Order: sequence, then C-alpha cells, then structure tokens
Amino acid sequence: MYLNLIQIAESFGVAEAVVEGWIRDEGLPHTWDRGRLLFDRAQVAQWAAARGLASQVGFLAPETSAFATGVRIEPLLRTGGIWRDVAAADAMSVFERVAAALPGATPQVRQLVVQMLRRPGGTTIAPVGHGFALPHPSARVALGRGAGCIALLLLRDPLHMEEAPVDGVPVTRLFFFIAPSPRAHLDILGRMGRLLSEGPLRDLVTAAAPDAEILRAAAALDRVPSAGLAPDSAP
Repeated sequence: MYLNLIQIAESFGVAEAVVEGWIRDEGLPHTWDRGRLLFDRAQVAQWAAARGLASQVGFLAPETSAFATGVRIEPLLRTGGIWRDVAAADAMSVFERVAAALPGATPQVRQLVVQMLRRPGGTTIAPVGHGFALPHPSARVALGRGAGCIALLLLRDPLHMEEAPVDGVPVTRLFFFIAPSPRAHLDILGRMGRLLSEGPLRDLVTAAAPDAEILRAAAALDRVPSAGLAPDSAP
C-alpha cells in the first residue's frame, strides 16, 4: 500500500515539512511518481520502528488493531448517512450539510466546522486507491464523545483530483468524516484506509449495495475483537 505525503504526516502527527526533513536527513524510504512523493507503508513502518518513532496510529497502525479510542464505524456512518447518486461537483455541499447537522455539537460549533471546510485548503481529500478517498477537515477539532460522523457519498461521476490516483482508478466513493477528537481522527484515517484496501465493506460499497447491507458490514467489523481498546478521553 502506497501513502502520500499528507497521509504520512498525519500518521505521525507532524507537519509535512518534518517528513520532508526525514527524507533529507534520516533516509525515510520514498519514491517519486509523476512528480509526487509516495511511501511504501511496510518500508515506512520498518524505518519508524528502527528509530523508536511512534507508529501505532493512523495509516501505520498494526493491521490487527482497532480504534484505540473505542470509536466505532457503524454508529458514525448511521449519523452521517449514505448519500447516493451525488454529482461530484456537489460533494462539498454534502460535506457542509453533514457538518451543519453534526450531533453533539452546539449551533456555533457546527457553523465553525462548516466555515473551516469552506476555507481554501480546509478540506483534505486523502485517496486510498480502488476508487475510494477519505475527505476530512484539514484542521483537527475536539468535539467530544457524542459528536462526529462518517458520511458515505456514492458519486455518479468521478471526482476531479489535482493529482490522479496512483492506481489510475477514478475516485467515485467518498467516506467523509468528522472525528470527535484529534486522536480519533488518526484512528479513523488508519482503520478506514485498511478496510478499504480489501474486504467486505469495500466490496459492498463498490457494488453500491443497499444501505442495510453496508451498515451490517460496518457493524460486523466493529465487533471484531482487538486488544488494547481504551475509551476516548476527549472532553
């Protein structure tokens, strides 16, 4: 699995400039593809482990891990909803509608999140391959346990990306999320990235299966036992 610069930075919780410094000064494994930096997940994990860097979050979390924060996919997906036959040009308006209805947040906080999304660079769209991407607010927010959502958008036409997907598959499936805390943000990025690389959830969403089937698959994945789960400590 190849990751881009934004995904690597978010996995470690550092600025992109720090990752570029690791490439220059610490030999962080990378490759160039059509003028952009790409990173092999396994190579980066080995590089991080050899240097004692924290690599237990985000896209570099162990394959068998689940949300360290105890966040579950299915309830968040029920909250954000499954949006079908969405024109790619209308995706941002759906993000804003989801944010404007964010549960567990005051009207002022919802308005702030919507404003964050509208700002230039306020929304990051992280492609994960196979036609999927994970849009999310670029800035981290601490909303608390009762807030947060995941919205699935099934697009009728491919999303325009500044950079073409590495695997060449047009992006037509979006999991837009707003996490309840900065820590949960990284957990959601990491787990969703892994679940969409293969498995039943990816297959059902690719086939545009009925809502009930997609939600059942998400609930089943939430029930997979995993050690080390801890409650989210966000306020």
